[in-house]
Amino acid sequence: MSAEQTIYNEFIHKHADALLGQIKVDKSLFVQNDVKRGLRNADGTGVMAGLTRIGSTQGYYMRDGEKTAMEGKLYYRGIDVADIVDGFLKDDRPGFEETAYLLILGKLPCKSELETFRLMLEDLRDLPKGFTEDMILPAPSVNIMNKMSRSMLALYSYDEEPELNEKDIELELTKALKLLACCPIVVAHAYAAKRHYFDGEGLYLHRSQQGYSMAENFLHSVRRDNSFTEEEARLLDLCMVLHAEHGGGNNSAFACRVLTSSGTDIYSAISAAIGSLKGPRHGGANEKVIEMFSYIKKDVKNWNDEDEILDYLDKILLGEAASGDGLIYGMGHAVYTISDPRAVILKSLARSLAEKKGMLDEFELLETVEKLAPYALGKAKGTIKAEICANVDMYSGLVYEMLGIPQELYTPLFAVARMAGWCAHRLEEAWGGGRIIRPAYKAIALDEAYVPLAER
Repeated sequence: MSAEQTIYNEFIHKHADALLGQIKVDKSLFVQNDVKRGLRNADGTGVMAGLTRIGSTQGYYMRDGEKTAMEGKLYYRGIDVADIVDGFLKDDRPGFEETAYLLILGKLPCKSELETFRLMLEDLRDLPKGFTEDMILPAPSVNIMNKMSRSMLALYSYDEEPELNEKDIELELTKALKLLACCPIVVAHAYAAKRHYFDGEGLYLHRSQQGYSMAENFLHSVRRDNSFTEEEARLLDLCMVLHAEHGGGNNSAFACRVLTSSGTDIYSAISAAIGSLKGPRHGGANEKVIEMFSYIKKDVKNWNDEDEILDYLDKILLGEAASGDGLIYGMGHAVYTISDPRAVILKSLARSLAEKKGMLDEFELLETVEKLAPYALGKAKGTIKAEICANVDMYSGLVYEMLGIPQELYTPLFAVARMAGWCAHRLEEAWGGGRIIRPAYKAIALDEAYVPLAER
């Protein structure tokens, strides 16, 4: 280490602790100043910041001014997601394209409209000529979400009219559909680059295939031998439908809307949404579930002993087990209380897949964690049982694992699906918002006198 680097490191070390003391704010000050920390009301609900027709969630209702728990519901454009899923499963066909049409264009398509939409997405899938060679391969990322975000920004340079034109919604809609269509290929090529440059494997780049659904194309593109079964593609398609949207209040959709409200371009807005989803408190949670689950499988000797499992969950909450961060991943949601409808649907299909894949023991262990976690969390809070349910991340990670999808693709796959919701929110905010989103922060710094440099 050079003398200069040693000086720089000492400088950082000296100031970091002092800065931390400046950054931390006593939580009681939020109450005293009537500041809604995290844009949350005192009862945990989100502060109303806008109106949307795109998606909505229900996990409780108000009775005599009190929150009352209910089975969770998720709606896309006012339609219950459970009914959407039931509709395409009964027809024995993929459902993501239909879901994307509904979210972005605002209505369910007829058969000919859906076919035109599907063909349009096929035509828009390919990346600009030289994009992979110039933008993805030269600067690979160990985290594919980072490469996705940068690739979205890079696509700006290939667009002859990249800026938002509020007089031309057709142009903006075309851009949205292009990003929706090409996102899986960006992920596949970013993953190929990661495997080659960081994992020492061969470089395999696959082109999209005509006639394939988005789920089929994703599996074709990320697997070296391009192989997949129809059952795998249908289950992945279902996961994508369930991840496509979750109301305007989630962090990544809000990030997209915040940037859009400033009048910036779609590439910047979508890149911000991807950066938000990357976080372990948002989309990255599905990877944390699998990480936590690996600790449980290793450290719990008897997977059928509920007392041993509950004791281990207690240790997780105390920061004495698993990753040591004191969190049980896959449990809890800002809205849902009794159940997360996405988790309910995934769980019902995950059991069947687990039986076929010889992973029923793993599934039942996760199911036991779901059952016991409310008691562990209740004990930590001084109650018998916490009012908390499994969220979609609890079972999506296991489903992806059973599908043989590498863990580093879990969150990028989430982003591929959520692109439909983000693009819908982008369009709604650009033409229906009207004002830049500008929350306020209350200053709590004490008045300080300026001290001349010579006197410090």
